[in-house]
Amino acid sequence: MTGAVSKLAAPRPAAAPLPPASVRSAFVAPAPSPRRFRVSIAGRARSPIIAMASAKEGNGAPTKRTTLHDLYDLQGQSPWYDNLCRPVTDLLPLIANGVRGVTSNPSIFQKAISSSNAYDDQFKQLILAGKDAENAYWELVIKDIQDACKLFEPIYNQTDGADGYVSVEVSPRLANDTQGTVEAAKWLHKVVNRPNVYIKIPATAECVPSIKEVIANGISVNVTLIFSIARYEAVIDAYLDGLEASGLSDLSRVTSVASFFVSRVDTLIDKMLEKIGTPEALALRGKAAVAQAKLANQLYQKKFSGPRWEALVKKGAKKQRLLWASTSVKNPAYPDTLYVDPLIGPDTVSTMPDQALLAFIDHGTVSRTIDANVSDAEGVYSALEKLGIDWDGVGKQLELEGVDSFKKSFDSLLVSLEEKGNALKKTVSL
Repeated sequence: MTGAVSKLAAPRPAAAPLPPASVRSAFVAPAPSPRRFRVSIAGRARSPIIAMASAKEGNGAPTKRTTLHDLYDLQGQSPWYDNLCRPVTDLLPLIANGVRGVTSNPSIFQKAISSSNAYDDQFKQLILAGKDAENAYWELVIKDIQDACKLFEPIYNQTDGADGYVSVEVSPRLANDTQGTVEAAKWLHKVVNRPNVYIKIPATAECVPSIKEVIANGISVNVTLIFSIARYEAVIDAYLDGLEASGLSDLSRVTSVASFFVSRVDTLIDKMLEKIGTPEALALRGKAAVAQAKLANQLYQKKFSGPRWEALVKKGAKKQRLLWASTSVKNPAYPDTLYVDPLIGPDTVSTMPDQALLAFIDHGTVSRTIDANVSDAEGVYSALEKLGIDWDGVGKQLELEGVDSFKKSFDSLLVSLEEKGNALKKTVSL
């Protein structure tokens, strides 16, 4: 094993209206799944992070500083919350504890809507007003996004549009539809109608051109499902191309983040290493994701410098910040802050689901780490290649899995909403 590889310590056990037809999927509605999601059940219990933040906030007393405040104030990294559900006001104690933005996706909304009765009244009104299931879905989602945007608007204003964003994703059924994604992004941007909304677009090969066109239209974008450095570079280029093509004299209000996924990389590559089975291969488990992320940051620094970028800066352009996504640890043998602690640096975002956010608030280390041990990361990346790991192949597989997962969540929720809507109509007609 090379010296560079051996230096990287192995992980240790932890102490609106219906969108136009061109936007909606042309797919036939999926057949009902054997596992049905009940839309209305007993009220969903508060998540642990919401309960913790509420307790810390107390009865109106000033909230004490947390590691999240330090993360932003001392290191320039914005902590975001990777979850959204009703009541949206549950975000208030999180904001008080230092959370500066929110990300959502089809799986998050599937869980929120199918496990809570908080959506029932609005859903009933929509169905009785003649809306179909997909129309109702978007109205439910748009209300949550608008309400969340309102809560984060003070942060957006305080930072002059640099932070305080809430992300909503286009239909996952459009992941391979370039123009359909553009139209969906324009529609969502119009109906949400909030300055601090990010429209999420997947970084599929078909949607990279969509990113350029949407940015060129002055719409801020969260590019999601990035799993490889090669695709990440294409995403950066799409952002720069879009800014240049916009024709805007003031680019300061067109911003973007690039969501680079982390833990899922280790999940897949660890399986490959275990299949190889040699001591060298096994010693590299749990190192691939952070190593690739550190190299992605090196590319970020390179691309957002030099004459081309400086010309855009003169027009007010802001960097497309790197956002670390998929930060929860999947392997219980790894430290629960493995995908947060080593990736801290200025002008970046870390979006964390409950597990990762709780862990970081409790025992995270606030220190600039993103550009530390880069040579070690390069060594890990090269060592994995020598073992036969195809980084681009890994990225493509994870992208396919990610898109498929979001499609399944979206489709299964629409099936359950359709069933619930039909039941409501029958009840009314009796």
